[in-house]
Amino acid sequence: MLVNTHKQAKILIMLIAWSGQSVWSQSWSLKQCLDTAIAHNKPLEISRNGIEISEQKNKEAKAGFIPKIQGNADYKYYIDLPYQLMPLSVFGGPDGQFKEVQFGVQHNLNFNGQIAMPIFNPQLIGGIEGSRVGIDLSKLQYQKSEEQLLFDMHQLYYNAQALEYQVGYIDSSIANMKKLLTIVSSLQAQQMAKRSDVGKIELQISQLNTQKEIVSNRYEQVISAMLFTMGIEMSREIKVEKLGSVFESGDYSRHETTEIQIAKILEKRLQTELKALKLSYLPSLSMYATYGAMGLGYDKAPNEFINFYPMGFAGVQFSYPLFDGTITLRKIKQKKTEIKNSKLQTELSIEQNEMLTGNAIRQRKQAYQTVENAKKQIQLATTLYDQVLLQHRQGLASLNDVLMSDNSLREAEQTYVNAVIEYLKSDIELKRLTGNKLYNQNK
Repeated sequence: MLVNTHKQAKILIMLIAWSGQSVWSQSWSLKQCLDTAIAHNKPLEISRNGIEISEQKNKEAKAGFIPKIQGNADYKYYIDLPYQLMPLSVFGGPDGQFKEVQFGVQHNLNFNGQIAMPIFNPQLIGGIEGSRVGIDLSKLQYQKSEEQLLFDMHQLYYNAQALEYQVGYIDSSIANMKKLLTIVSSLQAQQMAKRSDVGKIELQISQLNTQKEIVSNRYEQVISAMLFTMGIEMSREIKVEKLGSVFESGDYSRHETTEIQIAKILEKRLQTELKALKLSYLPSLSMYATYGAMGLGYDKAPNEFINFYPMGFAGVQFSYPLFDGTITLRKIKQKKTEIKNSKLQTELSIEQNEMLTGNAIRQRKQAYQTVENAKKQIQLATTLYDQVLLQHRQGLASLNDVLMSDNSLREAEQTYVNAVIEYLKSDIELKRLTGNKLYNQNK
């Protein structure tokens, strides 16, 4: 059911992708990126195939109780017939003396069909139970791989949004600096400003262009990582949506995380393996039957012949392990110690999750507060920049004051972007740590 659902999602995404190149050139929402990653990510596909492998292993283990039918054929030509010792007493001779004789014919042909079926086999029972646990483990491992993929995709998308925002703001700063350069150049032509003032603005513009190139290159790298993670062609051109407003979310309901579920299923698998070891002390019972024909032939004159004689039998086999040199006992003790360690690992995972959840809650709260403070700082910095720019036009403020206020505004914008991204990342981390879904296909 799980595999079929993902196959349907993959077909849907492929139809959307093939509907036209214009779709790929538009801005992609976070959900579109997540949909595509789930449908096309190759490591996730490998993990999905692991579920199918586990299910087939379970069917293989169950098939151990299905009767096995085998056909056999055998031909032998005796160059020398085998010898037997015949007691002479059979023919009235003395006791304790023998005469070698050769029995049979040179041509021997046997063919038969055999059927065998286990009635009770503790090893097969243990294998079936172990394969069932293997299916559950494969599903959880796939779920963990999917969660990690979605988490990575969120991180990449947020980083791309932040870098795109920075590029846009740098462009805005360059435009403002160019306007300021025009004004100061005009004043310098009228000998109302120094040549060094013009040089400072030109240097600021050059630095902004360099910064833009660096940020743009980082943006392209993040986009390439997104394309790789989504499993689509690296030549595709995609854009992310604009960075939106952030609203504080409520507390998430607590659920058992995938890591804790995996730790518990690993403990269950060890318990199953221990049970299988204990079952190995039990006897096994099976039945079998054979039916065929035996062909005997002679190719020397004057009695050439080949005759076939039916042969068949049925039986029951009982096997009971009496003593294996304490090997099974040692394995049982080892497995019990492994179970103790597994329980400790589960407890450790739960305690670690509690610690990380508390940290994520505090981090998200701090990031939200930083976002709110950064909004106010941007408003103040914008007002200050406008005032200083006006004062500069009136000759009441120096160019350094203008440049410093511009730097303050850019720092406030950068603080805001960093805080927004930090909030989004801490929010998705908190959602993961509380066992909530990072992706809803219906939304």
